[in-house]
Amino acid sequence: MTQDPMQEANEAATDTPQIDETEVLRAELEQLKAQSLIERADLENQRKRLARDVEMARKFANERLLGDLLPLFDSMEAGLANATADDPLRAGLELTLRQLHIIAGKNGLTEVAPAAGDAFDPEKHQAMSMIDAEGVPPGAVAQTFQKGYLLNERLLRPALVVVAKQD
Repeated sequence: MTQDPMQEANEAATDTPQIDETEVLRAELEQLKAQSLIERADLENQRKRLARDVEMARKFANERLLGDLLPLFDSMEAGLANATADDPLRAGLELTLRQLHIIAGKNGLTEVAPAAGDAFDPEKHQAMSMIDAEGVPPGAVAQTFQKGYLLNERLLRPALVVVAKQD
């Protein structure tokens, strides 16, 4: 089975372009696989980002409503502070305010109500003025004018406070 040397050379010449073409196709296939992995990773990242955005939107969907209710809390607490103990409306006002706090708490609202002597926290408190306050460490909260509120650990309104003067 001897073949003609000329025929073998022709076959070799025709095989070389096929091998080159196969290598080119393999390289393209590898490139497409890599591109597919990158696109799959991008889609997964996009899905995670979207899920995180939906969770944040759900968590803070009530922000405007609860923010609009804060003056109501302030008014009701001021009414309670000025009502006498034998006022017949006091019990109803206390009950209503307690129910509002429970509902707001279930929606992620928490009070920021520093007591005298608590450390001033510039991330939750807004200093209105400074006073000489006996028994209160310098730089600490001496008095609270208005409570602040957090919505799911995000500051909704800072507490308005008076800070004890430094010596």
